[in-house]
Amino acid sequence: MIISEKMQGFIQRSSWIRKMFEEGLALKKQFGADKVCDFSLGNPDINPPDIFYEKLAEISSKRTKGLHAYMPNAGHLNVREKIAGFVQKEHEVNVKADEIIMTVGAAGGLNIIFKALLNPDDEVIVPAPYFVEYGFYVDNHNGKLVPVPSKDDFSLDFDAIKNAITSKTRIVLINSPNNPSGKVYSENELAALSSLLAEQSKNYNRDIILVSDEPYRRLMFDGKLCPPLMKHYNNSIVTTSFSKDLSIPGERIGFVAAHPDITDKAALVGAMTLANRILGYVNAPSLMQHVVGDIIDSTVDMSIYQKRRDLLSDILKEAGFEFQNPEGSFYFFPKTPIEDDTKFVNFLKDELILTVPGSGFGLKGHFRVCFCVDATIIERSREGFKRAYNKARA
Repeated sequence: MIISEKMQGFIQRSSWIRKMFEEGLALKKQFGADKVCDFSLGNPDINPPDIFYEKLAEISSKRTKGLHAYMPNAGHLNVREKIAGFVQKEHEVNVKADEIIMTVGAAGGLNIIFKALLNPDDEVIVPAPYFVEYGFYVDNHNGKLVPVPSKDDFSLDFDAIKNAITSKTRIVLINSPNNPSGKVYSENELAALSSLLAEQSKNYNRDIILVSDEPYRRLMFDGKLCPPLMKHYNNSIVTTSFSKDLSIPGERIGFVAAHPDITDKAALVGAMTLANRILGYVNAPSLMQHVVGDIIDSTVDMSIYQKRRDLLSDILKEAGFEFQNPEGSFYFFPKTPIEDDTKFVNFLKDELILTVPGSGFGLKGHFRVCFCVDATIIERSREGFKRAYNKARA
């Protein structure tokens, strides 16, 4: 076979999310889209807020010279200044424009961070469950992903993290609100994690960088806010995208923010900026930079997601599932009624309900349900969830 052995292995282990999404397309073709309940892919179905369309039309209609031209690889300065102001409010640190890099989504952000920080075989610790693509991103830059267990309620297990740290640890990667669990790490947890990493950095005489992947940061429920991270730990980097909170995943726009007091800041920001170029991104999309910079405080109507969460919570509870109610994101991660999560997901598929097994997120015995779909689809799944649960328990 002409493709590399590594890619052959990646194809075999490739994302369960995409696999189930593609199976959903086949089922919709066979049975009709109105019969299938597809909860497989975190692809927001809500339109962006009106201000997005207004700002997009306004900026593009001006035909400003240079709007679609190359700019510094870190992005437009005026946009980075606006982003820096936003990060200052969110994380309570004095971030400036030269600590911001505009990226091709959070995925682009993570890849430039890993490219800049990782030597061959350096380790990246991540609490499980975690977004499956992390392993591929780390491998892109010759690192090693080291999953560690979380507690039963998906909160951080500090003993597990401490025991996983070695002389090769360079990064601890967190994702809050978490995909797939919907868990939001409390400010006390973030402070405790920061203290642990500061202590272990001294023990190993090696800077351990805390990286926070935050595309769901503003998808919070019950009136809560996602706690600030950067104010607790100088050696921290945040990356995020506007895919979820503005409902524009296809536009591929996000940013990286480095703590103003991070070790070797100038060299690190310079390395990430170079990585933006040499990884082939070159720069984040110019037009989208200007749009998101002008509507930085806007989001979709989060009350829609909250209503869907509450509806799906009632359905899962009625069927008998054990689960943690998500505090943010648009995912549930219930326990499967049998040990084999893949088998149970197939029971659901028999009911034309598409979900993703927890094995795909590094935690067996669970399954992910994505509720960025219309409430009518959620309601339509009610009896199917019951039948699948009862079939598995029979």
